[in-house]
Amino acid sequence: MRNTKKGVVGLLALTVAAAGSMASIGAVAAQDDELVVGVSWNNFQEERWALRDEPAIQAVLDAAGAQYISTDAASSAEKQLTDVEQLITQGADAIIILGQDTDAIQPAVQAALDQGIPVVAYDRLIEMDADGLYYVTFDNVEVGRIQARAILEAVPEGNYVFIKGNSADPNADFLRGGQQEVLQDAIDSGAIVNVGEQYTDNWDPAIAQRNMEQILTDNDNDVDAVVASNDGTAGGSIAALAAQGLDGVVAVSGQDADNAALNRVALGTQTVTVWKDARELGKAAAEVALAAIDGEPEGLTVFSDGPNGIAMDSILLAPTPILQGNLQDVVDGGWITQEELCAGVEAGSVEACG
Repeated sequence: MRNTKKGVVGLLALTVAAAGSMASIGAVAAQDDELVVGVSWNNFQEERWALRDEPAIQAVLDAAGAQYISTDAASSAEKQLTDVEQLITQGADAIIILGQDTDAIQPAVQAALDQGIPVVAYDRLIEMDADGLYYVTFDNVEVGRIQARAILEAVPEGNYVFIKGNSADPNADFLRGGQQEVLQDAIDSGAIVNVGEQYTDNWDPAIAQRNMEQILTDNDNDVDAVVASNDGTAGGSIAALAAQGLDGVVAVSGQDADNAALNRVALGTQTVTVWKDARELGKAAAEVALAAIDGEPEGLTVFSDGPNGIAMDSILLAPTPILQGNLQDVVDGGWITQEELCAGVEAGSVEACG
């Protein structure tokens, strides 16, 4: 790997615990000159990136004496290509990429790798057979399973809607695959009927709302459950349901444990969200990026479940379902305050809001 700095980063010992645990990576050796790690965000307007992920990445880099630089593609695949070029020009020694279109970004990834700059595909798969490319994410197939299990338990039979993520994001299909695994038997038996299924461009809640409105119209509001793939699409779906007086009646899934979604779970308008502690994800990505500057990080697992079956050096962190019964976990974990969680919730109606 390229390293023009003096006193390069010592190779990190990367240890991934057994399934269900978070990744833990050893401390970084001091260096004489500052290393630079660049992050290419696909759309920094989404709540979690600024609130959760970025501070975790910065904390690791600060502790290592490394510099953080970043760009925001504002949901443009074309801009993200030039953003990565900009990070290379600015002297990034490693680059973390949250891909807007994970196929379209590949030429920029290859350009970085060709210059000896390791790349971490962050949260979204960039499937390439290339040395120096790493994949750090949560187990998104398991997230889909968690969503489907919770909705199936709440609504074991009826008309189901599937509000999927962005079609250019591999996670959308990983999630949908996990959902289908859990629901297949009930679909085959006829207990569950798929009455509508739509991708959501850019995971945009407004688009999810419009899609949900159309599905409700097509089915004369005869919908019992919505398997929405993240909290933004869940929020859009719930807005459409609320306009028909169906919020809190129709079961809805999500993921990311956004503050608004956690409040909806407490209020009873959203059935489940999935807590993917982005603080741990950001920490792991930053540590892998630093380790890769000086060599090959140790202890990585192999992920080969992408569309093309390419083996990727990876970390897959374990997600956690959050329903009304365990809302206190996110408060105790410092993820959300009790006041934010319980805004508008009748005292005592939910254990966490007693």
